[in-house]
Amino acid sequence: MHSLAFEIPKIDNISIELDDSETSRLILSVLPFTVKINVWGDEIYTEPIPVKAQEENAKPVVELYDVAYWPPGQALCLFYGPTPISKDQIKPYSPVNVIGKIKNPDKKIIQKIRDGMKATIRIL
Repeated sequence: MHSLAFEIPKIDNISIELDDSETSRLILSVLPFTVKINVWGDEIYTEPIPVKAQEENAKPVVELYDVAYWPPGQALCLFYGPTPISKDQIKPYSPVNVIGKIKNPDKKIIQKIRDGMKATIRIL
């Protein structure tokens, strides 16, 4: 397991724990990086990150506080709850590689984020 900080200036830091998957290793190899973030329902997602990973045990449904990589958009996704297409499960736009968990979940952070804000992801 690898601990990361998802730092959003003037807002908060989100602690993330990544697993030992190939996708996680690719992300770790390019840290740190800064990227724009957006909100979709109760999901925070990044604009493309400097990693191009293929589907790896991709899932069409995720669990609360999962961290995932979305191959088609080269994005990191942090799931704090349902997306606009969720019914009774948390459903990403399309299948994602689940690569970790949010360690300090506080859903109120979503209300503070505005599309286009920047976040820096780094190893703790």
